Amino acid sequence: MNAWTALRSAMQDDGTRARFSKATLRRVLVFAHPHRRTIVVFLLLATVGAVLGVAIPILAGQAVDVIVNDGATASVVRLALLIAAIAVAGSIVGLLGRLESSRLGEGLILDLRQKVFEHVQRMPIAFFTRTHTGALVSRLNNDVIGAQRAFTSALSGVVTNVIALGLTVVVMARLSWLITLLAMVLLPVFVIPARRVGARVGHLEREAAGHNAAMTSQMTERFSAPGATLVKLFGRPDEEAAEFGRRAARVSTIGVRSAVATETFLQALTLVSGLAQALIYGLGGYLALQGQLDAGTVVTMALLLTRLYAPLTALATARLDVVTALVSFERVFEVLDIEPLIAEADDAGSVPDGPVGVELRDVRFHYPAAGEVSLASLEEVAVLDDTTNEDVLHGVSVTVEPGQMVALVGSSGAGKSTLASLVPRLYDVNEGGVRLGGVDVRDLTFASLRETVGVVTQDGHLFHDTIRANLTYARPDATDADLWAALANARLGDLVASLPDGLDTVVGERGYRLSGGERQRLTIARLLLAEPRVVILDEATAHLDSSSEAAVQEALGAALAGRTALVIAHRLSTIRAADRIVVLEGGRVVEQGTHPQLLAVGGRYAELHRTQFADEDTEDEAPDDEEPEAA
Repeated sequence: MNAWTALRSAMQDDGTRARFSKATLRRVLVFAHPHRRTIVVFLLLATVGAVLGVAIPILAGQAVDVIVNDGATASVVRLALLIAAIAVAGSIVGLLGRLESSRLGEGLILDLRQKVFEHVQRMPIAFFTRTHTGALVSRLNNDVIGAQRAFTSALSGVVTNVIALGLTVVVMARLSWLITLLAMVLLPVFVIPARRVGARVGHLEREAAGHNAAMTSQMTERFSAPGATLVKLFGRPDEEAAEFGRRAARVSTIGVRSAVATETFLQALTLVSGLAQALIYGLGGYLALQGQLDAGTVVTMALLLTRLYAPLTALATARLDVVTALVSFERVFEVLDIEPLIAEADDAGSVPDGPVGVELRDVRFHYPAAGEVSLASLEEVAVLDDTTNEDVLHGVSVTVEPGQMVALVGSSGAGKSTLASLVPRLYDVNEGGVRLGGVDVRDLTFASLRETVGVVTQDGHLFHDTIRANLTYARPDATDADLWAALANARLGDLVASLPDGLDTVVGERGYRLSGGERQRLTIARLLLAEPRVVILDEATAHLDSSSEAAVQEALGAALAGRTALVIAHRLSTIRAADRIVVLEGGRVVEQGTHPQLLAVGGRYAELHRTQFADEDTEDEAPDDEEPEAA
């Protein structure tokens, strides 16, 4: 009963058909165009292999005729040797064909992988803030591998079997048009199930791909150090395991249904092929006994029949492979079709030499809508949110003269980090402009922007790699002396020197083998190596304890020396020495001035100051000539 239920479920069609546009096929061919020489060589080898394959049944029939007619022993031996030689030649041709097929498939997938990776790298930050990492990784891993089957398996199978099928039909028709016609009558038995099963398997593959992406997302998030910590702290491992089990079970069920559908179809084809063999021997034998066919011809027809239905069976299977591969291609093309919102202008230039000032003039900005930067399948939702985001910056103007330090303060959500993210062009303004050295950032090359602007965030990211690799990411040509100098200036030299592996110490995923202060100082050392002319500090000490903050503040002193700086501060004690303090509220500038000026005004800044230092009035109301804290 269970077997019958599985079979019926596998063959059930819910009306969803896997349809693929000609545009998808054309795009696949575009990737194949650079490999056209390999394709030509492969097609020639496939043709030769098909001819050799048809030659063996013909020679076998001739050998039977010689034996039946009491022919010479030498003739039989000669035909046997010729069959052996053709078999050897066929094996060599098949091996070479497989080699060319593999080169073609792997070359195409290499191109596809590189193109997708490069494209994703050009996506705006908004794309990554909305996308589930696991779903994206699944596209670049599972789906690219799935697309590979279109060329390494499906393409070679289709081409080889189409050629073999054509030659077989021609030869069979010349030997006996009647038997060939009867054999061809059974063709619909192959074609009709192939279409139905192909549509069903295509739908199942789409569903499986979605569940696989969801599992990858869950694993990516839960297997990271912060994710695993959260699961343990809230005691949810059982629920997590159950949720993963449900998704994995669904993939397993889909796999069973797909396998049953495919195998049922193949077994049906094998049965029909066997019935056709019976037809050949029955009708052919009768005609031979009537003197209308030679015995050797009957044998040739029987052997050719295997080369008729075997290619048909393989082509039916190849169709399933093609359906599956095209599902993968479409999922990859979906990512490639997302246009990057931020692009480099064709005539982009460089930031002028010398000290660089920063100017934000009448900036208005809202975060892009989901449909502009994402896909529903990458967010693992049925439909993207079509809500239009409201402005978070309303006509903001801020100027930082070369060499100045300007601080941004305000309530959480006031727009400080958003404003700072516009300078390195992580986002583009909707109205107004952002200038570096008098040039709009939209008119600068990405390379020039990266060389000019350096950023340290409150949670500086480190790769799961060595200290050396994390540092040289900012400057690949840096020497060990440069690295140690940067570490010394970041107040981290002694610590790294005390480690058993020194610069070759692996910091762990996101740098979790280091303390919070050590991670921040390492990101500051990386910034120092890059030697940017403009530094942006986004609450770089917000989550550190007092001792760690003091060490990081010393490191920041070295990082800011002689550079233009835009500092976002949560702790107001860190920005008292700023040349100017800009107070943001609700995406608007409400105050600006120096620390004493703003305290004297008694406005929003003074209110923030009183709230934060209610218990430290004496310390924070120090005379103006007091030694300022390092920033």
